[in-house]
Amino acid sequence: MSEDTIHIPNPKSPPPLETAQLTGDATAEDIESVRVRTSVFVYEWPVRLWHWVNALAITVLCLTGWFIGSPPPSMQIAEATHQFVFGYIRFAHFAAGMIMTVGFFGRMYWAWAGNHHAKQLFIIPLFNKHWWKEIFFEIRWYMFLEKEPQKYVGHNPLAQLAMFGFITLGSTFMIISGWALYSEGTGRGSFADMVAGWFLTLVGNSQAVHSLHHMGMWFILIFMIIHIYVAIREDIMSRQSMVSTMISGTRTFKDDRP
Repeated sequence: MSEDTIHIPNPKSPPPLETAQLTGDATAEDIESVRVRTSVFVYEWPVRLWHWVNALAITVLCLTGWFIGSPPPSMQIAEATHQFVFGYIRFAHFAAGMIMTVGFFGRMYWAWAGNHHAKQLFIIPLFNKHWWKEIFFEIRWYMFLEKEPQKYVGHNPLAQLAMFGFITLGSTFMIISGWALYSEGTGRGSFADMVAGWFLTLVGNSQAVHSLHHMGMWFILIFMIIHIYVAIREDIMSRQSMVSTMISGTRTFKDDRP
């Protein structure tokens, strides 16, 4: 089995939460915590803080990004010099983008400085055949083709792969393309131009970057919808805490006995 898996024994054996075993890089403290308290501390406060700040930043970016691509009707009523609606929208978008950028670099640092669960967002075991096997198990579980869920301390393998693709790689692309577009306003030689101006040249023109950036917004928005649904679904069906874990940092495993 892959790292952070909890093996739940046959229902006829001793109570599952008393005999749970963690595999992979789980620490002795993790194992003892699950055995004694039916819970284990997973996410440290910097990870939880980043999660909620990043979620808020993405929400603001999606809303303002939509209006930047499709300006509100008020812009057609009066001259722009008589109002600053679009200016406020752009300011909120740029501010949220900068917060997202700083938070992402902070999250990268904490993947190095934090516990082993903090590394899952950036490191995936691509060459681990058991990890891939459990990905297909999770796919069947989400399709209601499996009756009993696997229990994980951190992200399950499918969630880990999705987070890496949509958050790690997706955020990297959105940050680079966003700063590239921002550099058009700040001009050549500016900080934004030095950081990401090369991306405009790489793609070819700013309109193409605009289109790719807008498409990236939709990919992340779809991921967020699925992510919220799956978190609530797992909270109910897999008998382990999901939403509250990202608030308290502690994963709680509920007894499956009737």
